[in-house]
This record gives sequence, structure tokens and C-alpha cells, in this order.
Amino acid sequence: MAKKQQIAVPQIEEVHEIWDLLTDEQKVYLKQSAKLQHFSKNDLIHREGEIPTHMMLLVRGKVKIYKTGVGGRTQIMRMLKPNAYFGYRAIFATNSYHGYNTNARAFEDSSVYMIPAEAASKLLHSNANFAYDFIKRLADELGASDARIVTLTQKHIRGRLAEALLFLKDNYGLKEDGKTIDILLARDDIASLSNMTTSNAIRTLSTFAEEGIIEVQGRVIKILDEEKLKKIDKLG
Repeated sequence: MAKKQQIAVPQIEEVHEIWDLLTDEQKVYLKQSAKLQHFSKNDLIHREGEIPTHMMLLVRGKVKIYKTGVGGRTQIMRMLKPNAYFGYRAIFATNSYHGYNTNARAFEDSSVYMIPAEAASKLLHSNANFAYDFIKRLADELGASDARIVTLTQKHIRGRLAEALLFLKDNYGLKEDGKTIDILLARDDIASLSNMTTSNAIRTLSTFAEEGIIEVQGRVIKILDEEKLKKIDKLG
């Protein structure tokens, strides 16, 4: 029987964006408090409506944050890559509802450090550098969210799909060929990310391929003409 491949998972001290901001005492505290949890592809990490107990830090894999809307239709809000926090809004929000307002699901095999809410709050209160870094991340996320609202509500289908493909390219990068987006997405996920029906996503992807902008082979998407894709995104 073949041995199962061992995958190296970063230790929390290797997540330098966080670790470097802490004092030695806080590093020990965080390492003792946080627990590493592994999720297989498609595993649900947290569910809409659940009461949170932890702030989460993705250290390996990819996670999608999505919300269920009218008629059970899903809308992908964010796609996460390693070193991203998530699950914190429901911990720190001051409104009357403190449950998760989104779902988080592993897009591929993923590893997440679960930081107890009490520990996260203690670190933010006691370390100004850590708190400031957290605020900057929130500001970046809010800016990206504002931009996506415009995209999803005002752009035409072509503009929405172009923006989604560029977002995936910028977020996850390209493979060694410099063309292939380094994430495999089903058509319904592309549709959810672009706020369109699956049939429209399939049709628009085919149109982009016919125009020589992309190449599509199953779930593999290559960007052949990034400048044209950017132009479509800009024009909306």
C-alpha cells in the first residue's frame, strides 16, 4: 500500500505577518492558545447563524466565504489565501446579532489556526502594533468589498466575469507558464463569484475563449490577453 503523502503545514511562528508583531510572552501565549485544525476539500468550517468561539487564520489551502441568498442562491463574498484572518466580525461586532452572517468552506484541503476569541481580544488590547496591523487588514478588506459592490451591481456580465478572473489571478497568482490561474473553479463557483447564473458564466467564458482572451480546458483557465481582459473590466 502506498504511503499517504505528508503535507508540510506552516507552524504559527512561521506566519511572520503576525508572529513578528508579538512580544516573546505573547508568542508563547498564542502558541499555547491556538489550535491547528485541518479541513478536507468542501468541508464546512463555519455556518451562517452559528455563534463564534474563535477567530481563524488560514495557513494552508484556499477557503471561500459565501452567503446564501433568496431562493437558496449562493453569493461568494471573498476567496481567501494563506495568512488571511476570517470569522472575526461576529466576535467583535457590537450589534445585537453576534452570529456568523456568512459561511466558510474549504475550497481545497486546508489548515486553519483556531484562535480563541478571548485570546484574540487580549492580544488586540495589549499590543498596539498587532491591533494596527489588524485595522489595516480590515481597511483593505472594506475597500475591496466596496469595489466588489460596484462590480456586482453596476457592471454588465462581461465586466463582472473579467473582474472575477483578474481577481483570481491577482489573489492566487499564475502557474509556471505565466498564463494559467492557480486555482480550479467549477462553473457554478465562477457564476457565484461574478453574480450571474451558471449558464451565463458558461456562455461568457466561451465567448472570451472565442475572442482569444482566455483558454478554457475543464476547470483550468489560462489568460491569453490580460490587457483586453483589463479593458473589459474597466469598461464594465
